[in-house]
Amino acid sequence: MLFHLLKPAMFAFDPETGHRLAIRALSALPLRTPKPAPDGLAVTVAGLTFPNPVGVAAGFDKDAEVPDALLCLGFGFTEVGSITPLPQAGNPKPRLFRLVEDKAVINRMGFNNGGGAAALERLRTRAARPGIVGVNIGANKDSPDRIADYAVMARMMAPFASYLCVNISSPNTPGLRALQDEAALTALIDAVIAARAEAKCAAPPPIFLKVAPDLEPTDIDAIARIAIDKQLGALVVSNTTISRPALRSHHAGEAGGLSGDPLRDLALQRLRDFRKATGGAIPLVGVGGIASAQHAWERIRAGASLVQIYSAMVYEGPGLGARIVRGLRVLMRRDGFTSIAEAVGSG
Repeated sequence: MLFHLLKPAMFAFDPETGHRLAIRALSALPLRTPKPAPDGLAVTVAGLTFPNPVGVAAGFDKDAEVPDALLCLGFGFTEVGSITPLPQAGNPKPRLFRLVEDKAVINRMGFNNGGGAAALERLRTRAARPGIVGVNIGANKDSPDRIADYAVMARMMAPFASYLCVNISSPNTPGLRALQDEAALTALIDAVIAARAEAKCAAPPPIFLKVAPDLEPTDIDAIARIAIDKQLGALVVSNTTISRPALRSHHAGEAGGLSGDPLRDLALQRLRDFRKATGGAIPLVGVGGIASAQHAWERIRAGASLVQIYSAMVYEGPGLGARIVRGLRVLMRRDGFTSIAEAVGSG
């Protein structure tokens, strides 16, 4: 209710300023122990037990400033980043656009973040707190060796990450999506696995891989084979799209990745494609256009063990995660399941 009262004032600011205000507001919240999730909503993925399957997608908390505040709002996990080895300003402003008529967002942020060292200090400080916090890692735009950047980030973040998510699917860093090519992806994953081993963690974090929705069938098959062969913890399906379905907003022509409602059908289809390509042999995280418990439930029934939200919070507020969690419990019982795990892929 408070969010909807403040929403007109927040929307009076440009989107990036509004986002910074949201992060500051969350950072001011008193931290408390997250409430236990309702029975049946806990999910185990890659050896990690998530109290509920609803998480915050990477991009919201780029610099790991408010992971615990998000967990206190009822999310089962959160993913910080993308974080690169060196700080970088990202692309020129304006680079974030609300498409209000479409309940969508277009961004061309360009991995803007304060760099690995600053984020590492924050993660080190909160390490004793409970909760699953994944770290989404990327490469600097001007790096002469992007695979080496991912290795640096894996080595640096492994001791303080619940899981590492390798982001090769942002459309806003030129050439980054080329790492989804089979040979390049194999070399990248091998480097990340080796770097994680060098970190000598007592419990090495699983490695997730975030993919784009704009993939051909041969790409999907190749990524699925590599993910299974390298024993990745999960595939995150999917990032923003460079495609442009019919949009009503005057911002529709802006360059960048499109997220929110118009991405929903494409992201759901890619999830189904990866479920088929992997035969259920690797967990999937459903992302893209999820704005309600029904959307999340559809993704779970299609094969997602976990789901993530971000753009919908722009329009529905940070309490959306807790509402989805409550709704999932109702839908689970309605359809005769006693746990989320039973429902995964049942559709």
